[in-house]
Amino acid sequence: MTDLVIGADGLPRCGWGASTPDYAAYHDTEWGRPLHGDDALYERITLEAFQSGLSWLTILRKRPAFRLAFDEFRIETVAGYDEADVARLLADAGIVRNRAKIEAAIANARAALELPEGLSALLWSFAPPARPARPTSFAEVPALTPESTSLAKALKKRGFRFVGPTTAYALMQATGMVDDHLAGCHVVAAEAA
Repeated sequence: MTDLVIGADGLPRCGWGASTPDYAAYHDTEWGRPLHGDDALYERITLEAFQSGLSWLTILRKRPAFRLAFDEFRIETVAGYDEADVARLLADAGIVRNRAKIEAAIANARAALELPEGLSALLWSFAPPARPARPTSFAEVPALTPESTSLAKALKKRGFRFVGPTTAYALMQATGMVDDHLAGCHVVAAEAA
């Protein structure tokens, strides 16, 4: 896979975003676009945690089932889950059935409820300044940054699980806190706001 490719539709995009139709849609409409809102960002933190050790494509394809299983990722609802919900989730073949990740999702919802400023405000407070230019290759894109390391530490201090620096950076990329689309990619840079 090359770093920048021309898709079947004639549009230049980041190479990974042209590898499957699912990735193309995600790349073109979601990845790197600023996302705000506690529940929306809780969904992304949860899915990034479930992705750990797996392909993002697996999670992307299971996302509708995850949304159904986790009550659309409403923080207040998931925070109230009990052992019966854990058992229900472990039996749901539509999602990734990993007890540690399921329990982390519930613990993270509870931790999010405790944030006086809210999850969205906390996460965005770690967004780095915009780069002067987009990277020209994925070799220029880090796996983690000082900001993602600080974010991971802040989340762990507040009781979050499965939120290491690499996962935190993937979250920053996915939710537009950083713009890691390559130079020449057809996706227009969005304002971080």
